[in-house]
Amino acid sequence: MKVTEIEQIYNEYFQDVYLYILGLSGDVHIAEDMTEETFFCAIKALPEFRGDCDIRVWLCQIAKNQFYSYLRKNRKSMPVDFSEIKDESELLNVETSNIEKQLIDAEMAEIIHQKVHELAEPYREVFYLRVFGELSFEKIGAIFGKNANWACVTYHRAKTKIQSAMEDLK
Repeated sequence: MKVTEIEQIYNEYFQDVYLYILGLSGDVHIAEDMTEETFFCAIKALPEFRGDCDIRVWLCQIAKNQFYSYLRKNRKSMPVDFSEIKDESELLNVETSNIEKQLIDAEMAEIIHQKVHELAEPYREVFYLRVFGELSFEKIGAIFGKNANWACVTYHRAKTKIQSAMEDLK
């Protein structure tokens, strides 16, 4: 593949990949770094790209894998701001409530990600592109060679399946 073709892919899909990772991470700096890593990996893997799916879907899959690898390598605990705490009893209450909230939020997020991962295609990918990639239904439909209505219906079906699976856990 020629350098101009790689540059064209980069220019055309950079924004989509960046927004996808930004949706996953919620952090501009992580999104910038992971987007660069995604394109670096994509360039190395480009000869293996079979064209079975839209290149944007392929790039977002690489981005997702890069982001999850980043998370595994950079697990950090959330810092607690102790500067405004006046006495030890207040410290214990703040620590306990923050820890419990973090555990509940982290556990719930993990369960939701697991339920999303269990979805069949195309529900899983449409859900990821909409929620984490923040793509419009028009763009999602275009990725799959369908229309915006198909993407909207598929997303809502995926969301319903996830909600149903979450209710089954209660």
